[in-house]
Amino acid sequence: MEKRASTAVVRAATAVLALAPPALLYQAGWFTIGDLSTDRLQAWVHQPLTAGFITLLAYTGAWLLWVLLMTAVAESAYRYFAARLRWHLTLHLPGPVQALAATLLSTTAVTTAALPATAPGHAAADTDPPAVTPPTSDDAPIRDTPPACPAPSRLGLAVTSPPTTPAVPTPETLDSQRDVTRPTTPPALVRGHTDARATDRKSARTIDVTAGDTLWDLAATHLDDATRWREIYTLNQGHPQANGYALTDPDEIHVGWTLALPARQATPAPDSETPTGHPDASAPEATESAPPTTLPSATPTPGSSEPSPLPPSTTAPSTPDDHPDEPTPLPDTDTSQDEPDNAGIALPAQGWMSLGLAAAIAAVATLLRLQRRRRARLTVTASPSVAPQPSPMPRSLAGVDIFGSRHLGTGSDDHRPATPAVPAPVGVGPDATEVSLFDLPGPGIALHGQGAVQAARAILAAVLTTNATETAVLRPVAVTTTALLARLLPEDAPAVGLDPDGTAYDGERLVVLADTAAAITHAEEEMIGRRRLLDTFDAETITDLNARTGHAETQPPYVLLIESTTRHAARLKAVAAHRAALDLHSVILGPHDGIPTIEITAEGTVTGDEGHPVARLSTLGADDLTAVLAILTDALARPEPGADVDDPPAETLPAAVTVEAVEPVPAQSEYTAALVRLRVLGPVTVITDAGPIATGMRSGSYTVLAVLAAHPAGRTLDQLAAALHPDVDPTAAVKRVRTDITSARRVLRAATGHDEPMFIVYDPATGRYQLDPQTVTVDLWQMLTAIDQGTSSDDETTTLAALRRATELHAGDFAEGHDHAWATDYATSYRHQILTAYARIAEILEPDHPDQAIAALERAADLDPVNEELHQRIMRIHGRQRRPDAVRRTLRRLEERLADLGDTEPSQATRRVAERQLRPITPVSGARP
Repeated sequence: MEKRASTAVVRAATAVLALAPPALLYQAGWFTIGDLSTDRLQAWVHQPLTAGFITLLAYTGAWLLWVLLMTAVAESAYRYFAARLRWHLTLHLPGPVQALAATLLSTTAVTTAALPATAPGHAAADTDPPAVTPPTSDDAPIRDTPPACPAPSRLGLAVTSPPTTPAVPTPETLDSQRDVTRPTTPPALVRGHTDARATDRKSARTIDVTAGDTLWDLAATHLDDATRWREIYTLNQGHPQANGYALTDPDEIHVGWTLALPARQATPAPDSETPTGHPDASAPEATESAPPTTLPSATPTPGSSEPSPLPPSTTAPSTPDDHPDEPTPLPDTDTSQDEPDNAGIALPAQGWMSLGLAAAIAAVATLLRLQRRRRARLTVTASPSVAPQPSPMPRSLAGVDIFGSRHLGTGSDDHRPATPAVPAPVGVGPDATEVSLFDLPGPGIALHGQGAVQAARAILAAVLTTNATETAVLRPVAVTTTALLARLLPEDAPAVGLDPDGTAYDGERLVVLADTAAAITHAEEEMIGRRRLLDTFDAETITDLNARTGHAETQPPYVLLIESTTRHAARLKAVAAHRAALDLHSVILGPHDGIPTIEITAEGTVTGDEGHPVARLSTLGADDLTAVLAILTDALARPEPGADVDDPPAETLPAAVTVEAVEPVPAQSEYTAALVRLRVLGPVTVITDAGPIATGMRSGSYTVLAVLAAHPAGRTLDQLAAALHPDVDPTAAVKRVRTDITSARRVLRAATGHDEPMFIVYDPATGRYQLDPQTVTVDLWQMLTAIDQGTSSDDETTTLAALRRATELHAGDFAEGHDHAWATDYATSYRHQILTAYARIAEILEPDHPDQAIAALERAADLDPVNEELHQRIMRIHGRQRRPDAVRRTLRRLEERLADLGDTEPSQATRRVAERQLRPITPVSGARP
């Protein structure tokens, strides 16, 4: 019999290797040990720290270090060769010992084979498997086995990688290929069939299942290959265990089960055996909601080899909300993952972006969301919806929104976006820290190389997004030329953008001039003006001047972005020389004498022997720069006509996402009885008859419940993983979601005392998980049901009662406290629908109870303090009640709240509403109140 090399053998070999050098030195006479006499020992006791003794200690320490080194080397070498070559020792035991071992193995095999016959309710191992019922608390199932199905790529971060070349075969890949092509023994399906697995189990090793084990982990630990979990499943499928259950679902194994393990070295089966497939991981928990016989659709047909687990693909990025019904593509090759590194993220089309620039763009997106909330009309829709507000970010920048928001953090409150810490972030330094354009040394920078144009786009985006959420005087000014802007933008791109009236790229923040000479002239005029200011106020730099309060206005950073020119080189050099003092920053596209030139690769990496504080610059494609400019155009404050509350709405904002069909909302009233009450409006809370569940639930389980509440029709594992863990490897993210679902079920069963309900059910037909409305009530569904009842009724009393129930159910924003970017647009949608309910309540109450109507609108304004129509409605009621001071207070409060949105002011329509309420009341026929 064979025995794996033990630790004692390894340590003995290590000792031989470590002690061999001193032994050889001693044999050669180079190393001697002197005789130790009593006199020398007494002398050492009286004076131990002699030069000779210290020398001996040094020698001894050196040899001990040698022994430790050899021990570490030997241990590492053994582990490496044992793992790579499956190396083992052959130990020939004496004959009597071999006979004794054979007897013990035979007894164990007979005992194991007899267990199924003695199990209650089962006559033989080959009988029909028992119906799998929910286990008791002692036999809690474990369902976090990672799937073998591919997962979708991360949102907005996928870089389409080139086709990969075949890799050189390694021992691991050869083993996995043998595992894939090896035929497997078909399971016993009919009575009287002789299962070949029973023979295999007699000689196979066994392992007891403990808490936290999965087939994936067991295969990785005991077979050195996690992808061989299917062999464990096949070997044990249908075999009754001591607790009366059987392995019929690869996702469900019980603590205390004894599972047989195949041989560590996989060997092909005889050709005469008929191959068969196994339940595919793409339907992970079908046995929970349907009998095991419903799985052939996910099982390969007999005669076809079993597909091997394949790596996830990143060639077709998709958001979880855009294409919910698209099956995950089966990849042919392993492509690079689109996860963000420590310093930045890769964009799907072209380019790389530092986290600082992503945060600046995410701040602009947050500002745009608030502007949409400000302009939203409070119009009753045909039916309430769980769909989110459409994201302001295009699909290509969806990942920028996710990771930028996470890097940005949150603002001081709900209606004020945060400001990135680093202004004009253009890249990262050698230590992966953000580098600002304004902090680079020298008179400016010149960009050269394959990535120069892409880097210039990113620099322009970084400058224009800086301080976009702050007051206008703090925002940098960028000056460029028509020809260069045409190079940076797509061909024939419309010149509409950042000027006050929105007609062209020529205004306060992005000044576009005819040619390079005109741009340099503009910079010279700015230089002269700033120098005069410094002389007038006796200041050394513009920074010192801005720190004072006794001058006319703040001077923002000034960025000149032009192409290299020899004709105006002297003028440009004169402007660049005043960079530090006047806050004038020159960015030249192309090499230029007198200005440090940065060589940039297509990926943005800075090359060259000369040291530079920036190691990699952000790079953008033309379409991505256009998208950033469009977001800026919509988000920045400018005079707007607005919409009058008395005018019919042209459209309702925020609108529901139209990419997918509207999901029907389960009709649930607040009086519906269920085992579990889920609260997602406000902090996510799970309540049973015994009270709120305070312990035992994983934090990820709460977020999974929130996503499923927002999608009554369910979500697939891939969609859940993409929404909740976009920065994690897809396979690991799916495994994490499965663990969260299993944890939620286990905790809910224990809290309710019911082992039968699933609470989160799986639909094998669609591959989606969804909340069971028979056992779980959701406050979001109840709120939308009440709104639907109120808006569809013609009786005002019924409408008022239903809408009041809806407002009482809205305890806060959706999934409050969770920083996931996906939750923001859902919360905006649900908040808008409850604002509409408050507006309708005020309309009903105003004729007889105007103060109650104002109170309802004030509560709505607390939920969304930037919505202009709410304030228009409040001012209109105050005006009808002849309260001019209240009208002024309401307008002043709105002005203060909008000032936090980058100096936004109330629209012209809102001011007209206020003016109408402040006019003297005269009986004029046909006038609007």
